[in-house]
Order: sequence, then C-alpha cells, then structure tokens
Amino acid sequence: MTVTVLVALLVCLIPTTIGGLLSAIGIAGMDRMIQANVIAMSGRAVEAAGDVDVLLLDKTGTITLGNRQATAFMPADGVSESTLADAAQLASLADETPEGRSIVILAKEKYGLRGRDIHSMGATFVPFTAQTRMSGVNFDGRQIRKGAADAIEEYVRDEGGQFPVTVRTLVDNIAKLGATPLVVADGAKVLGVIQLKDIVKGGIKERFGEMRRIGIKTVMITGDNPLTAAAIAAEAGVDDFLAQATPETKLKLIRDYQTGGRLVAMTGDGTNDAPALAQADVAVAMNTGTQAAKEAGNMVDLDSNPTKLLEIVEIGKQLLMTRGALTTFSISNDVAKYFAIIPAAFAATYPELRALNIMGLATPQSAILSAVIFNALIIIALIPLALRGVRYRPVGAARLLRDNLLIYGLGGLIAPFIGIKLIDMLLVTLHLV
Repeated sequence: MTVTVLVALLVCLIPTTIGGLLSAIGIAGMDRMIQANVIAMSGRAVEAAGDVDVLLLDKTGTITLGNRQATAFMPADGVSESTLADAAQLASLADETPEGRSIVILAKEKYGLRGRDIHSMGATFVPFTAQTRMSGVNFDGRQIRKGAADAIEEYVRDEGGQFPVTVRTLVDNIAKLGATPLVVADGAKVLGVIQLKDIVKGGIKERFGEMRRIGIKTVMITGDNPLTAAAIAAEAGVDDFLAQATPETKLKLIRDYQTGGRLVAMTGDGTNDAPALAQADVAVAMNTGTQAAKEAGNMVDLDSNPTKLLEIVEIGKQLLMTRGALTTFSISNDVAKYFAIIPAAFAATYPELRALNIMGLATPQSAILSAVIFNALIIIALIPLALRGVRYRPVGAARLLRDNLLIYGLGGLIAPFIGIKLIDMLLVTLHLV
C-alpha cells in the first residue's frame, strides 16, 4: 500500500467523528448559557454544571417569593401590642428591606404610628449582619433590637435579662406555621414577636421533583430557625435544609458534601457568600451582587435571578447528554467502519478476509475512498445536532444509558454499513475507482 492509502486508512479508523464534534458541543453549551443571560467564565464551569448532584439554594427569593410581609404583632406578657409595634417600627425605620418596610407600614396602619426621622432624633442605626442576625436602633439610652429568636435571646441575657417562656412558645407556634418570627427587645426586656409571612413559589416543588428524579439533592439555606425552615422545606419539597445559616456553616456544609465525593452548586450575591462561592464547584454570582461575590463565582447571572441555578444545571445536563449521545454514536460508528473497511482493504493481501467482506465493496481503493467520504459527511451531518443539543429530559442514568445505546449506539452501527455501501456503489457507477 502507498503512504497516501495508509494515511487515508488511518483517518478512517481513528475516532475522528467525536474529535470533530467536541469543540462544537462545547461552543454550543457556552452559547446556551449566553442565551440564558449567564456568563460562564470557562467551558469547564458549564461541564461541571452537568455533573452537579447537590444544589444549595437560598430560601428567600429562590424558593419563596422573597418579599416577606409583617402580618401581626404578638406582645409578651405585660406588654401592650402598641408598645411592641412602636419599638418594632423604630427598629425598622432605617431598614430598607421589604420586611423592614412592611413592619413600618403595619405599625402605621394598625396604630397610626407614623415614621419618624431617626437622624433628627440623634439615633444610631444598627445594621443587620450574618453574624449577629439582628438589627436595631440606639437612642435616648434605649437599645432596641429585632432579629432571630436565638440571637435576641443571647443579646438579652448579655444585657442581664431573661427570655420569657411564653415568647419562646410564640416563636415556636409561628415557626410551625411556616412563618418567620422576629423577636423585639428593648435592652434587657423582651417585648414580643413580629410574624413575617413568606410564600413558596408556584411550581417550585415540581422542579425539585425533577431534580430528585435525575439524582440531584436540593438543600435549602436560610437564616430562619429550624422549625420555620422545616415547614418551608416540607412545603417546597426540598430534600434537606440548613437553618440559622452563617457564612461559616455554609462553607462547612459545602466542604462536607465535597469530602463525600459530591459536586456542589450554589448561588450568592453578598460578600458573606464569597467564601462559599469560591468553594462550590459551580458558583453563580448575581450581577447585582458585590464585586467579591462575582470574583468568587465561575458564572455571573446578568438577570440576578437566583432560580436561574436550576436552568444552568439543565443546560449543563443537556451538554453532557449531547456529548454522551454523540460519543456513543462515534464509538459504534468506528467499530462498524472497522468491520466494513478492513476486510475489503486487505483482501488482496490476505485473501482469507474476503469472507468477511459482507458489504461486497468493489475494491480496496473504493472501500477506503468511500470510508473517507463517509467520515467527512457524517461529521457535517452531526454538527447541527451538536449545536442544537440532545433534548433535555429529567430521567435517571440507567434509562439515559439504555436510550443512548438503542438510538445512538445502534444508529452508529447501522449508518456506516449503509452509507459506505451507497458511496461505494456511486463511485463504481461514476467510474471514479
């Protein structure tokens, strides 16, 4: 055989099909991310999204609508509801969150308490932090705080006070309803509880069910107490939850999952989220988030929509499904080419191989030329599928493997026999060999 024939034979027999399509599959995955308004810092991040098996999702704004509203003031024994409402409003005047604004509005509507200018009062606002999990205001010797029950309990005890058992009962009852309790204290005295109501997004439970069917565990992260978190988690249909979350506990949770061999994805937008985002395998930072969060993540969601994480995982899964399907086709295609070409190509040298020339290819030259032409045509034919991607379906790995073997495995075995034979007949008819 000449060098040209040997090179042509090598091209036919090496796995050129998948080699020619891998770049197209990767580019298509990046393009689908862009269409979803997500910038991926690397192609590896898109691939990692397809392998994720644990999703960490913030409760507020992702699983729930996010705009929790104050619905009731529940005073402690010996405290009037108006006194509680007044203190709660004072602690919320500089709070620009939806929850803070709703507390101010509820106090105004129920008791006619109008917002006061805390700056003209010489007051100092104490902002909420992930570490303290409470906020408030200091003025005229008063220290009013509102926040998570356990944080306020610790604060009151540090001030020399006691946390009433009746208030603890109120907190538990509100939490069992799936609402969020905020405890209000004035120095060492607990005044009562504010009830915040949150609503689980419609259709989110079904989406979590789809994630579960394909082997992805969903974990809700929230600063709420365990009872509230458990109620919301049950309503939303997540697999697990992390209550009273702090940056440290988020980071520890991710590391624990990774130590167990799991790939973790999460979203975040604040500086407090940066350590966890840097640790996660797929980290989606919100475009409206801090620079620290964006630098820690390997994707940026331009829409700043925390639920986009579910869509990102689906895009990653589709990329892997496409790659798996075309790899299966390529392997089957190459195996079929070996049986189709080698007997015809070497029949002159080894006459015994004529018995294996089941396709009846005309000559060794026509066999090799037909295979080279088929190789080029099949790659061109598969490029649209590589760019479009295999349709995403939330099915398990066993069913996915079965479908790939039946459709792309069997198809890859049959296509070369039909394609190469037709090309060989055309070459002979046109007297090109």
